[in-house]
Amino acid sequence: MRAVIQRAKAASVSVNDSVIGRIEHGFVVLLGVTHDDTIEDATYLANKIVHLRVFEDEQQKLNLSLKDIEGSILSVSQFTLYGDTKKGRRPNFMNAAKPERANELYLQFNRLVTDEGVHVETGAFGEMMDVQLTNSGPVTLILDSKQR
Repeated sequence: MRAVIQRAKAASVSVNDSVIGRIEHGFVVLLGVTHDDTIEDATYLANKIVHLRVFEDEQQKLNLSLKDIEGSILSVSQFTLYGDTKKGRRPNFMNAAKPERANELYLQFNRLVTDEGVHVETGAFGEMMDVQLTNSGPVTLILDSKQR
């Protein structure tokens, strides 16, 4: 699994001009799933993201986690994280998991984050979505469950 994590002051996701998810502060997580991902990959990323210390403490040091600041996650599925651009100019998405499997692991990831005590708002799997965010810092990280 791959995740692009963006620290956000505020973020929302809309489908057909209607907001379906919104957070005030925390992370926007763009989550991609590949064929051989398992619940272990979802568990690893959920735990890593919830406890990642990238929020400032009183000394302006990146020492606080999402749980420490009582932040939320706006979770958006994104198969394009597995786009291969090595050949030609059109990305190949063959490394992205089939929709049924990807959605299953996306939902499990969201449940695992919720089980950690973090509020999760979501996009709509498989839909065309508009994501808006104010990236704080900016802080943007890429995590891959296969690169532990």
